[in-house]
Amino acid sequence: MNDRVPASALSDAAAVAVSGHTLPSRTGAQLLVDALRVHGVDTAFCVPGESYLAVIDAMYEYRESMRLLVCRQDGGASYMAEAYGKVTGRPGICFVTRGPGATNASIGLHTAWQDSTPMILFIGQVPNEFVEREAFQEVDYRRMFGQMAKWVAQIDRADRVPEYVSHAFHLAMSGRPGPVVLALPEDMLIEAAAVADTACYQVVQAAPAAADLQALQGLLAEAKRPLVMLGGTVWSQQACDDFRAFAKAADLPVACSFRCQDLYDNNDAQYVGDVGIGPNPALAQAIRDADLLLVVGARLGEMTTSGYTLVQAPVPTQKLVHVHGGAEELGRVYQGALLINASMRRFAESVRDLKVNGARWADWRRQLRSSYEAWQQPQTIPGSVQMADLALWLRRRLPQDAILCTGAGNFSGWFQRFWRFPSVRTQVAPTNGSMGYGTPAGCAAQAAHPDRIVVSVNGDGDFLMNGQELATAVQYDLPVVFMVVNNGIYGTIRMHQEREYPARVYATALNNPDFAAYARAFGAHGETVNTTEEFAPAFERALAHTRAARKPALIEIKLDPQAITTATTLDKIRGAAQAAGR
Repeated sequence: MNDRVPASALSDAAAVAVSGHTLPSRTGAQLLVDALRVHGVDTAFCVPGESYLAVIDAMYEYRESMRLLVCRQDGGASYMAEAYGKVTGRPGICFVTRGPGATNASIGLHTAWQDSTPMILFIGQVPNEFVEREAFQEVDYRRMFGQMAKWVAQIDRADRVPEYVSHAFHLAMSGRPGPVVLALPEDMLIEAAAVADTACYQVVQAAPAAADLQALQGLLAEAKRPLVMLGGTVWSQQACDDFRAFAKAADLPVACSFRCQDLYDNNDAQYVGDVGIGPNPALAQAIRDADLLLVVGARLGEMTTSGYTLVQAPVPTQKLVHVHGGAEELGRVYQGALLINASMRRFAESVRDLKVNGARWADWRRQLRSSYEAWQQPQTIPGSVQMADLALWLRRRLPQDAILCTGAGNFSGWFQRFWRFPSVRTQVAPTNGSMGYGTPAGCAAQAAHPDRIVVSVNGDGDFLMNGQELATAVQYDLPVVFMVVNNGIYGTIRMHQEREYPARVYATALNNPDFAAYARAFGAHGETVNTTEEFAPAFERALAHTRAARKPALIEIKLDPQAITTATTLDKIRGAAQAAGR
C-alpha cells in the first residue's frame, strides 16, 4: 500500500506545468532545489564547494524556507544528515564537494547504511567533459560507494534531475531504509532544461498477509516463554503505540535491539531491557531459553546477537518469527519458523487487535522485568564521579520529550544501562559504533526540534573527532548541552587491549585539552565536573545558559580511567587476562 508523505507545496514551475502552460526553462541546479522543495525538504547540511556552487545559488531564493546549515567538516555534515533522518523519520540531506568532501562524508554514509537510516548524499562532480581523465578531485562514486548505499548514480542531464531525485527519495524510504548517493557534474548544474517537477514521493510499505497473522497467532498459542525484540528505524509514534497496545494486551516481554530502546516505553511492565554490547546476563540467557522469538524490525546483526551466539545461525534453537521491511534481510542469516516481509507500521497496526492469551507466560514476563530492574541498580565505580548517579539524576531531571544523543565508546554504557527512554525518537545514537557521532547528532536533533532539550554525551576521544561542530551549534543558535566524559584514553580499545595483551599498553593514551575552555573559545558555556556532587549544579547552570542565550554549553566530566565499564575495571580485566595465560 502507498502513503502520501506530507510535503511543502509544489513549486511555481510545477504549478504552471500542471495548468497546461509552457514549461519554463530552469538550470539543473534550480531543478534540483525545486525537487527538494517538492519532496518536503526544509533542512540540509553541507560543507560548501566550488563543484556545486550553482546549487547553493539556487537555494538562495528559498533561504527562509529551506535551511542550509554549513558545517565545519564533511564528516560532521554527513553525521548531521544521518541523525536528522533518525530523529525525523525522513531522508536527511547532505551536500559535499567532490573528492575529499565525499571521502570525508563516507563516515555518515556508512552509519546510515548499517543503521538503516534514510539519507541522500549529493556530491559535486567534475564536469562531464573531464570524466575519466583523473581531473581535479575526480572519483567514480558508483565504484567508491557501491557497498555503502542502496543506490549510487550520477545525473548527467539536467532534464532528468526530477526523475533521479524522485527515485532517490522513494528508494531511501522503501523496504529497509537507507542512504542514496547522487553525483552532480558541475556543467549539468548550469545546463538548462524545460521539464516538469514530479509529485512528492510516496512511502511504499509491505504489509503482512492474513495467513502470516494466523500463523503468528498459532505460534504464540503454543509458546510458554516468548520474547519480543524490536529494532530498526522509521518507526512512527503510531506504530509504537499500536505495538505497545498489542504487547500490553498479550503481556509479552519486550526487549529492544542495540541503541533502539526508545521504540518501547522503558517504564512499562512489559519492557525487559536492551540487547547490545554487554547486555544484562539474565536477559541474554532468557533469549537463549525462549521458545519463541518475535523479532520486529531488527536485523539480528552481530551486536544484537552477541556475535551470533544468542541466536544460533543458520537455524535457531528457538522458534523465530522475523518481521522486516526488507525482503532481502529475511533468511539472510537465520532461517525462521515464520518470515514476514512487512514494515513496522503495517505490522504493528495489523497485530494491534490480535487476540492472544498471555496467562501462560505471566510469571516469565514478571521474572524478566524484575531482572531488568535489578540490572538498573548502580554499582560503585572507581573515582570521585559515579556515572550511574549522573545518568539517574538526569533521568529524573529532564522532561519526557528530551532527546539523548550519544557517540560511540564505553562511556555510553552508563546511559544505555541506566536511562529509561519513554517514547520513540528520544534516542539518537549510532548502532554501527561510529565515533565522533554525538556532537553532530546533537546539532541535528536540536535543529529538528528547537523547543526540546537535547543532551549530547561524548567520550573524550569521541568528542575530538568532531568537536569543531561546536562552531556550527554556536552559529545557528542550537542550545545543545554537550557532555564530554574525559578519562584520558581510548577506553573501548584500551579495554580490548588489556583483555588480549595485558599490561602492554601502547597507542591508547590521550593528552587532552581543557574541554570547558575549548567550549568557551567557540562562544559556548563551559563547565568542569570533578565529583558527583558537582554535576547537578553544573548541569543546571549549563541548561540555564542554553535556554537564556540560545547557545550551546559543554560540561567536561573527569572520569577515573579504571572505571572502564558499568561492571568492571581495567585492573580486573588485566588480572583475568593474565590468569588465563595471555
